[in-house]
Amino acid sequence: MPSPVPPDPARGLFETLLVADGRAVRAAAHLDRLEASAREVFGQDLPAELPAAIRDAAAPFDLGRMRIDLLPDGDGAPPTLRFEIAAAPIDPAIFFPARADGADVRTVRHPDWAGAHKWADRDWLEAREAELGEVVPLILGADDEVLEAGRANLFIVADGTLATPPVDGRILPGTARAATLELAAALGIPATERPLDLADLEGADDLFLTSSLRGIRPVRSLDGQPLKGKDPLVERLANALRARWLDEGVDR
Repeated sequence: MPSPVPPDPARGLFETLLVADGRAVRAAAHLDRLEASAREVFGQDLPAELPAAIRDAAAPFDLGRMRIDLLPDGDGAPPTLRFEIAAAPIDPAIFFPARADGADVRTVRHPDWAGAHKWADRDWLEAREAELGEVVPLILGADDEVLEAGRANLFIVADGTLATPPVDGRILPGTARAATLELAAALGIPATERPLDLADLEGADDLFLTSSLRGIRPVRSLDGQPLKGKDPLVERLANALRARWLDEGVDR
């Protein structure tokens, strides 16, 4: 396996948003995250015309995905930022998939992983994904601490409670992760943000991933071993979050 190298900021940052009923779901949360990264990485605010461009790009789609690339332009310090937007329909089957279409995850190690920004340079991750095929990489940091999946955050279910790794500069502060924590609080489900290791995953009642396009995706197996079983809490959260994103028709 090649040695990990830091991502190249010159290749920019990106965001992936769900589009539903002609609107970008949780657009404000995505823009807040992108702007925080743009200020830290490039010392610049987002282009003022970006929100309107997002609204226009989302309008034609009932269910789709949108990718926003934020690119440094020129050699100035700080550089000028420009954006590109691409949107396309998605297969409804990938959105809040059933357990039969859940994820098989396999651990991969990157002791220097720093995923706080959504870098366009994902060469290391994409190489791992190519090696694994349909299996989802689950990144372990120093001391084999569980961090995040390649394109999703991770939750465990144990004794009716949720736990997820903390936002400590090494993982992406996922918008779907935040929405799940908000929902758990509203439903009275105890949830903690704390370090997790493989023993926590192996002893959990269930695991699931969260991401903007798939919502909540059950995990079927870890490192080739099927999980213990199906915890009804995962389906309850998935149904409730899906309703927030779709049925209410409100950008939350």
